[in-house]
Amino acid sequence: MRYILTLPFLALAACQPASQDTAQGDCPADGYASLVGQPLAAVTLPADLGARVVGPDTMVTMDFDPTRMNIYVDGAGIIERVACG
Repeated sequence: MRYILTLPFLALAACQPASQDTAQGDCPADGYASLVGQPLAAVTLPADLGARVVGPDTMVTMDFDPTRMNIYVDGAGIIERVACG
């Protein structure tokens, strides 16, 4: 009988969003915000940065990785946004 009462609470807990505490400090996007407005071709990024460049027609996975930095560029190769995910 006790287990029947706990099942709804367990199901409700499974629907809660995962904590994203790890997103703080793991992604260096804030340090690269000054790149916005610059052409991607003129920017030199560290090889070990692991940044993903996303263009207007780029297909990307929708998984959230708080340590991954995304650099969004327009059709002309100008950096529009730098974000984590």
